[in-house]
Amino acid sequence: MLSSIDDAIIAQAIQAAAQEAGLKLVRAAHSTILREAQDGSAALLDRKRNVVALAELIPVQLGAMGVTLRACLAYYPVETLSPGDFLINNDPYEGGQHLQDIYIFTPIFVEGRIIGFGGSVAHHLDIGGGNAGLHMAATEIYQEGLRIPPSRYNIERDWNGGPFERLLFSNFRVPHETIGDINAQFAANDIATLRLVELCGKYGVDAVVACMDRMLDYTESRVRSSIRTLPDGVYNGHDAIDDDGAGSGPIDVRARITIAGDSIEVDMTGTHAQLDNNLNAPLASGLAAVLSSIKMVLTGPDVPFNEGAIRPVTIVAPEGTIVNPKFPAAVRARMTTANRVYGAVKDALSKASRDLATAQGFETTTVIVLAHRREGGFSICTDPQGGGFGATRLGDGCDAVDSPMTNCSNSPVESFDANFDFFRVVSARLVANFGHGRTRGGCGYARRYRILRDGVDFGMYSDRFARRPKGLDGGSDGGLASCTLYSRDGTTRAMPSKFHLKLNAGDEIEVILGGGAGLGDPATRDRRLVLRDLRDGLISQEVAREVYKLDVLALAG
Repeated sequence: MLSSIDDAIIAQAIQAAAQEAGLKLVRAAHSTILREAQDGSAALLDRKRNVVALAELIPVQLGAMGVTLRACLAYYPVETLSPGDFLINNDPYEGGQHLQDIYIFTPIFVEGRIIGFGGSVAHHLDIGGGNAGLHMAATEIYQEGLRIPPSRYNIERDWNGGPFERLLFSNFRVPHETIGDINAQFAANDIATLRLVELCGKYGVDAVVACMDRMLDYTESRVRSSIRTLPDGVYNGHDAIDDDGAGSGPIDVRARITIAGDSIEVDMTGTHAQLDNNLNAPLASGLAAVLSSIKMVLTGPDVPFNEGAIRPVTIVAPEGTIVNPKFPAAVRARMTTANRVYGAVKDALSKASRDLATAQGFETTTVIVLAHRREGGFSICTDPQGGGFGATRLGDGCDAVDSPMTNCSNSPVESFDANFDFFRVVSARLVANFGHGRTRGGCGYARRYRILRDGVDFGMYSDRFARRPKGLDGGSDGGLASCTLYSRDGTTRAMPSKFHLKLNAGDEIEVILGGGAGLGDPATRDRRLVLRDLRDGLISQEVAREVYKLDVLALAG
């Protein structure tokens, strides 16, 4: 009989195993998108297909990982799996999200039985499709790359030079990076497996399996407890994408939340119909966005994010909308919509309790892809970026970070210089385009790219070029994003938020991302913080005087 202390140790060891697997995934990666931006995730799942523990990486990839595994096990039940087998899936219409995110699951055998799965996902630079890395003109999934339906392979028979590895190698533009990153996923799963097997050897299989169950129950109870603090009722939330990439908009995302006791229903009826481009978010992405918003708004970091968080939540996502498109809709830029789902749910929850309300942030994953074909093959760079977070009642918004849904790191300019010879980042800076308030929004961010070779593909999807993040309780709105092309012939052109074009040596393009909105009356801001922003060059003397009511002349005297 184990003590409660032993149980706590096992739970922390399981969580640590998932975190270590995430670190292994990043450190073993070949591509900059995984190694530097850390666009990948790792998890431990139980035999019942439930996510038990997650690495602290990408919420949108992790929130629905159990759905992805269940799609695989529907074809290959647990009892049919053998040592060395792995399950793989990137199909958005069978539990996946978009084709670039390849999920791999490795069964964990202890004493001849499967007690769980090591799971990992990575965003891969290229999986085929119409353009290298990003095909903004795609109107159906077939144009976006290679679909890997829920499948079972064996590491010895089918990988390490086997037929499945050779199949993938022959279909990707940068096969060495892609296969290298898949091998990093195998390494992450192996670490998770090793740690769980060690844990079973120390405490026994039954104790570890029972602890997994209790970890899910604990998260469920904490989430239900948080829901019970909210008044029963129906609350409507809304957010919107600027446009559909072709000039029509806004594209509405709606969340009607019904709170009843310790349960929540999120109904996205009224959300815009699916589009003929790649902004659609498959069901798993919408599910992850809803769960992430509820988890982040209602609980703290001491509550593990696992399958237990899903139990109190019912989600209604009408088929044929941008949050549940019908096959074969394109989905590459699904994060644009997922971020707006996150925002709509957060908006609805803020109406249930004003204490939960924050000012809007930029809350947009901006994905930039540069690609060049030369003799010997392709070179591809994916550079995800974020703007400023919205102000909260506790403090200012964070500066220049990716959205809460994706949580990618900012890739160092030095890494690009070392890995790519067809472009250079010539400017990277904070932009003080935040909203003012008692607490202010976070700064936006700008990068300027100089093209060094002819025939470079440049693709981008972003948002908030037209709709500013909204301030709260007297705080001002955040800043808009923009993109400007400086052609080598001396002309300048404002670019839209979603586009693809060919660039040549001497062209430059600058992307500016918006800052977060402010919260509260700026005149009540702590004078020391106003002076700090003035000293750091984030506000002018005029703004300090006119907006924050700071007597600059008296201070100077």
